[in-house]
Amino acid sequence: MTSRPYFNKHRQRWQAVVELGRDENGKRRQIFRDMPKERNTKAEAKRVGRLLLNELEAGTFVEPTDITVAEYLDGWLVDVVRHQVGARTLDRYEGIARKHLIPRLGAVKLPALRPAQIQRGCAEMLDAGLSPASVRKAHVVLHSALRHAVRMRLIGRNPSDDLVLPKIRRPEIKALTDEEIGLMLAAAEGSRVAVPLLVLVSLGVRRGELLALQWDDVDLEARSVSVRRTLEESSAGVHLKEPKTVRSSRTIALPASTVAALRAHHAAQQRARLAAGAEFNRLDLVFPGPDGEPWRPSTFAAACRRVFKKAGLTCRLHDLRHTHATMLLRQGVHPKIVQERLGHANVSITLDIYSHCTANMQQEAAEKIDEALRGVLAG
Repeated sequence: MTSRPYFNKHRQRWQAVVELGRDENGKRRQIFRDMPKERNTKAEAKRVGRLLLNELEAGTFVEPTDITVAEYLDGWLVDVVRHQVGARTLDRYEGIARKHLIPRLGAVKLPALRPAQIQRGCAEMLDAGLSPASVRKAHVVLHSALRHAVRMRLIGRNPSDDLVLPKIRRPEIKALTDEEIGLMLAAAEGSRVAVPLLVLVSLGVRRGELLALQWDDVDLEARSVSVRRTLEESSAGVHLKEPKTVRSSRTIALPASTVAALRAHHAAQQRARLAAGAEFNRLDLVFPGPDGEPWRPSTFAAACRRVFKKAGLTCRLHDLRHTHATMLLRQGVHPKIVQERLGHANVSITLDIYSHCTANMQQEAAEKIDEALRGVLAG
């Protein structure tokens, strides 16, 4: 590679020209850079030529492009994200890009995008009523997109680095009391969600994991359930997929009360299948929808909300997972076991989420040590 200054008489402009040799067809490969009017000199062309050579040798050279942020995001979603994430996550990324990023930054040329413009976009989102958590999610999507643009040599640096992002307050964990669990299960009695709600409380599985369970995953004799897949709902419909992490695939011990409920549920389901025909519940799901097909997570959640309302509870379906974990920790179950039942990637996640429980455990631990010390000191 070599560089040289060149005066373009037609344009009356000095140019930096970098020679890159010839391509496979024997055609010369060159890079041209016009000098700005205020620095239209041979010396400036030489300087720019040396900079271009340094960038090429360091692998940081960026090819000039007129692509806008909107055009880039559209291509990134189709060519990259679509092949990397599940359908539901793709829906979320597309929604963030269409609703929040493109309206504010889409018209900007990608190489011209600056941190100040992104920071202003974040402020506009907050002013429009978006929560700090939503603004941070939008930043995650944009940062990921621009990180790929750096890898593709479309920009030299990620302009979304080092922004001042809004602080978020972690929402307080809502866990049902024993009395509230009783009210919920009583309100659900006789409904299609009665046994699923009991399973959610007693196993702590996610909604998608519950609705993806097949009878082959359930061993009532060994009193265990194996989580092997999840049911995902997106704009493309519903489908079974592998859990999102290795730790999410797990085997969970069943309490005796849940085993009894599942036995009765299985017997009733077999009778219903005989009446409806062999094609009913062809996937052999533990909790299919009323039509025997996979139960849409959104429809299932709506049915559960009706039960919550009937019981006089203000909670979310995911709070049953929190309830399960809180019950175990307050009973003194080791956090590692709780982590394994929940399918968290590591125990630190469990401890971080349920720090309110571990604070109580710290006090209990201090009291136990105090008891032991009193015995030693008395002796």
